[in-house]
Amino acid sequence: MPLRTGSAGFGRSLPERGLLLLVVLVVLEGFFLPHGAASSPDVSHQENLDNHREADVGHNFTKKAFPVLSLDYHHIQTPFEISLWVLLASLMKLGFHLIPRLSGIVPESCLLIVVGLLVGGLIKLAGEEVPPVLDSRLFFQCLLPPIILDAGYFLPIRPFMENLGTILMFAVVGTLWNAFFIGGLLYAVCQIQPANPSDLHQLELLPCLLFASIISAVDPVAVLAVFEEIHINELLHILVFGESLLNDAVTVVLYHLFEEYAGVGTVTVMDCFLGVISFLVVALGGVLVGAIYGILSAFTSRFTSHTRVIEPLFVFVYSYMAYLSAEMFHLSGIMALIACGAVMRPYVEANISHKSHTTIKYFLKMWSSVSETLIFIFLGVATVDGPHSWNWTFVTVTVILCLVARVMGVVGLTFVINKFRIVKLTTKDQFIIAYGGLRGAIAFSLGFLLKKEHFPMREMFLTAIITVIFFTVFVQGMTIKPLVELLAVKKKQEAKRSINEEIHTQFLDHLLTGIEDICGHYGHHHWKDKLNRFNKKYVKKCLIAGERSKEPQLIAFYHKMEMKQAIELVASGGGVKLPSAMPSTVSMQNIQPKKPPIAKSAERALPQLTRGREEEIRKILRSNLQRTRQRLRSYNRHTLVVDPYEDGFNELLIKKQKMIDLEKKIKEMNNYLTVPAAPPDSPTMCRARLAQTLKPTV
Repeated sequence: MPLRTGSAGFGRSLPERGLLLLVVLVVLEGFFLPHGAASSPDVSHQENLDNHREADVGHNFTKKAFPVLSLDYHHIQTPFEISLWVLLASLMKLGFHLIPRLSGIVPESCLLIVVGLLVGGLIKLAGEEVPPVLDSRLFFQCLLPPIILDAGYFLPIRPFMENLGTILMFAVVGTLWNAFFIGGLLYAVCQIQPANPSDLHQLELLPCLLFASIISAVDPVAVLAVFEEIHINELLHILVFGESLLNDAVTVVLYHLFEEYAGVGTVTVMDCFLGVISFLVVALGGVLVGAIYGILSAFTSRFTSHTRVIEPLFVFVYSYMAYLSAEMFHLSGIMALIACGAVMRPYVEANISHKSHTTIKYFLKMWSSVSETLIFIFLGVATVDGPHSWNWTFVTVTVILCLVARVMGVVGLTFVINKFRIVKLTTKDQFIIAYGGLRGAIAFSLGFLLKKEHFPMREMFLTAIITVIFFTVFVQGMTIKPLVELLAVKKKQEAKRSINEEIHTQFLDHLLTGIEDICGHYGHHHWKDKLNRFNKKYVKKCLIAGERSKEPQLIAFYHKMEMKQAIELVASGGGVKLPSAMPSTVSMQNIQPKKPPIAKSAERALPQLTRGREEEIRKILRSNLQRTRQRLRSYNRHTLVVDPYEDGFNELLIKKQKMIDLEKKIKEMNNYLTVPAAPPDSPTMCRARLAQTLKPTV
């Protein structure tokens, strides 16, 4: 028995040891191959080529030896190193999920940062120069867009729009509060003790506000990495994640505004007014650019029915073009990607095949996962690279002010928001929102963009930013899951949507729209109904091909659920195997076998109905369905005629109905109390009685 246990333990650890060995080989190959390839082999190869050329010049008839094997690392250096980094990130992610105990305690982002620190430390020990892996241009143009596109394309539109006001309050007002609160108090702390001059006294107000605007924004990458692991409920997840997405416009405007006027030293009222206008232009311009590219993508997918293989390409290219176009005009690229993904998805999914939809889904998930892994690893490597300027006072005060400003901002804004919300945010919700304000690589990249000649304290800013990122990711990210379980915060419930739920949801939407229309209150249900009507009447006809444009929303949802159920049936082995050339519009009838399998248990067998009972059910369904097909006249509060005698007329109708009911009851009582009349005589009896009356008496 012990022998079995030992062998089982050895077998379980063997894949982990092999994976660890593979990681070490990849790391060593990345360390020593560039050094060796850049020194002796390549130089010797070049010298041999030079010698051959000199020999050819000196002796024209000398035969040149053909190189059997040569090494030219510089020719493939960049793609080879990129492949090594991607391979290292994938192996780290794979190894992380092979150890379930570790993944249950430490978030994945923390372990990836530790891996980056180890890799950077090994590069330093090897005597090599640490490459500038987390370059701002690489981060904003290559690593960030896949994560934001994945979040925008699969964004739950309904909860996002229902909580848009709350999200905007946290994103705009909360970010402004954090920036000015942290920047103002940091400047005040730096001016303490003027008798003892230090480096902090050289800081002015505008550089402090610029640093605060960088460090005050919640990072979407860090929020996604932590919140997807703790499975928090949908409301809290959409509030914190939506805030991290929409505060990008505020961060961009504040960053450029303070960077512009940091050298001047003065800001006028006109500058503040232009800053507000710039915020509206950056935010709304990013949304407009994303919506335009989303509509173009949906319109292009209308004509791809004959070339299904390039359908996913249009989704990726149009989305990336939206991000680059927004960045070209210094608009919000994040909001452009969010708008592009949210606008294109319902129309693109109606046009493309199911295989293309699966390709888009898994490619986006893979791309965003690799980018997220590389970001955290690069963050650890860049931390080792430096340079750093440590100042205990500045760093400690920054961390404390970030926590205090976040808590005060969430509590104060929630007090105002709860006055207008039907579903109030509880104290536990406020704690999770405040505690989930994580910072990440966006703040580090913005700090990295600062120029040394304009900001002499740039190294101290970067050191403080890295400290805040590590504190929020390690301390808050590691403790938020135990706190969620300790406070018994409601978690996300993995429930499949059903037709019944969709019917009731649409019914409530129509009901609330009707109530608002009758009351004359134009709320969000009224405008949502107007938008749906416009979408159905005009937009769908232009962006969706074929009969799918006229398909009702409920029928489209039914087809989607039918396809999902069919795929699950085939995956579970409950149906026959599908041929490879089967089209994507397959239904349940094409998947289910012709002969139904025999039920194993009697409980699953449906009860047999008699023919009369079956005919009765059909008659009931036929009559009820016929009633629902009758088109009723739509209501409108503007066409309702106001009757001045409406109350009296209602009373008259009630009295009349009561009289009719009373007459029916009296009639029924007469039938029971009176003696039934004699049946009428036959014709023969009538003639006999008539003859008897006419006979003369004797």
